[in-house]
Amino acid sequence: MYSVYMLASRMHGTLYLGVTRDLARRVHEHRIGAREGFTKRYGVHRLVWYEHYENVEEAIAREKMLKKWRRNWKTRLIEETNPLWSDLYVLLNR
Repeated sequence: MYSVYMLASRMHGTLYLGVTRDLARRVHEHRIGAREGFTKRYGVHRLVWYEHYENVEEAIAREKMLKKWRRNWKTRLIEETNPLWSDLYVLLNR
């Protein structure tokens, strides 16, 4: 299973969009700053939205489409399922 996900620094803060095969592991890496880059530099580690896909091509296509979206469209997508921008990472580890 593949996941397309969005991280945020805080509610209505900086956003990061990615795709991964192991969502829990990848978000954990963002949270501990395991790799140098955007999320570490800007403190973007709150998982606020994700979708699962069976096929890697579908997941990558969805990520590319979302990266072209305006910020307010991404905000609306997040708030449809997570209006308080809660950190969904805790749900992955149950």
